[in-house]
Amino acid sequence: MKEDLIFERYSRQIFIEEIGVVGQRKIMNSKVLIVGAGGLGSPVLQYLAAAGIGRIALVDFDQVELHNLNRQVIHSENQLHVSKTKSAADYINQHNSTIDFQPIQLKLEADNATEVLAPYDIIVDCCDNFKTRYLLNETCVRLNKPLVYGSIYGFEGQLAVFNYQGSKHLLDLFPTAPSPEQVPNCDKNGVLGPLPGIIGSMMAMQVLKMAAGLPVDCNQLTLVDTYHWRFTKLSF
Repeated sequence: MKEDLIFERYSRQIFIEEIGVVGQRKIMNSKVLIVGAGGLGSPVLQYLAAAGIGRIALVDFDQVELHNLNRQVIHSENQLHVSKTKSAADYINQHNSTIDFQPIQLKLEADNATEVLAPYDIIVDCCDNFKTRYLLNETCVRLNKPLVYGSIYGFEGQLAVFNYQGSKHLLDLFPTAPSPEQVPNCDKNGVLGPLPGIIGSMMAMQVLKMAAGLPVDCNQLTLVDTYHWRFTKLSF
């Protein structure tokens, strides 16, 4: 893309004193991996692509289903039963075709996690199960990569940044994973659509701040209760 078009596209970010041309160049040179193309992954992908992250990879092995559409806003009725990575690629091509987008259609497992995560600067946890969440944390700690974590349930969400510039990680907050039967999930308990939009947007903001070299709060868990409209930060 020509420099004048780059400036025009991203001018409202460049005009921010703390970002400027230097920060925008850092954003455009960043490589981000998103794990999960669902409720959280959708807004994260939208805002990172809109901001001009240079390379975005998306890991998912699922297909678009009708019940996804109340919250997974990158997908549409036209893409029912299409892989979520293909649907996401279609979205990227329409919204910002300059992005180097890498769809990765697979299930993240212990035997492939290192290879998948290694090429990227920042990892974003948008998954929906604790097995993958703990695997991501373990791999990021081993590879010394920052991990942006988010989770949602009903009206409530959580957000944290792990393993960034020597900060604490998931095991410092939750040393052991709960058993699967103890964990509520959207399939059984539901989620109101805007909640992942709120949490996902907050996650994208943390990614962009890291990419631009801006300060990021670490060793803190942000709790969002949209039913009572309460926002709480807990240090750990």
